[in-house]
Amino acid sequence: MPEEPDRRLRGSWSQSTVVFFMRGSPDVPRCSVSRKICELLRDEKIEFSHFKILAVESVQRGAAGPKLFDWTTPQLIVKGELVGCLKVV
Repeated sequence: MPEEPDRRLRGSWSQSTVVFFMRGSPDVPRCSVSRKICELLRDEKIEFSHFKILAVESVQRGAAGPKLFDWTTPQLIVKGELVGCLKVV
């Protein structure tokens, strides 16, 4: 039986102090918010892991994620707590 998506997502953010749930990857961000957050983290020399939210079909369909937090923008988790994200204007 596949792992429940919410549990998988929550488990991924406990593996690093800073986890960025993003569109794309740090080397190839797929939106301006993801690109800017990666730049900010790198500029501050903050080590982080990432989770590709677009790679999880259930998140794309809205079946997982919204119960955890708003997936309309990439999200930053620090020490297991949702910090939020950034609005790029």
